Amino acid sequence: MTEVEATSRPAAGSGPASPGAETGAGARAAGRPMWALFLGLAATIVVLDQLTKAWLTSLLAPGESVDVIGDLVRLVHGQNDGGLFGLFSGQALPFAVVSLVVVGLIVAYHARSGRNTYLSVTLGLLLGGALGNLIDRLRLGYVVDFVDAGIGDLRWYTFNVADAAISFAILLLLAASIWPSVARRASSDVGT
Repeated sequence: MTEVEATSRPAAGSGPASPGAETGAGARAAGRPMWALFLGLAATIVVLDQLTKAWLTSLLAPGESVDVIGDLVRLVHGQNDGGLFGLFSGQALPFAVVSLVVVGLIVAYHARSGRNTYLSVTLGLLLGGALGNLIDRLRLGYVVDFVDAGIGDLRWYTFNVADAAISFAILLLLAASIWPSVARRASSDVGT
């Protein structure tokens, strides 16, 4: 029996679980959230994001690009004043407000997540990415994007370290929703 299962089931002979007790895939891991891991990872992402953006802006003028791997990967000094994938251009302030709300929700969710390495890493990546782009929006009025990948005219949206962290976190959340045992197994490994 995993730690998650053990914490969500009543002990033998103790009667039914208390009302509102979590069971199954929705059960939280016992213990306090892993704040050091969560905040440390978020801070690392923010620092890497801001350092790479500062480096890029010192290297290239807005709109300028340089090939890294031929036409396959280029560095481009992009300025995204919209949202995800450049949608809703010119809406940096509303996206900054939404980002603040999202940051609050991420921290609140982590506070309720219990001791779960998987969720602490996933939410730390998400928080770091959200903060990295929020700093740009508040400081510059746009987000600096710089990695441009694709073949010829078929290109992916230009992105940065914060975007990569957010995308990876979303993949981890999707994996946990498709295979809940992944997050539960990470939770049970914490106590061992």
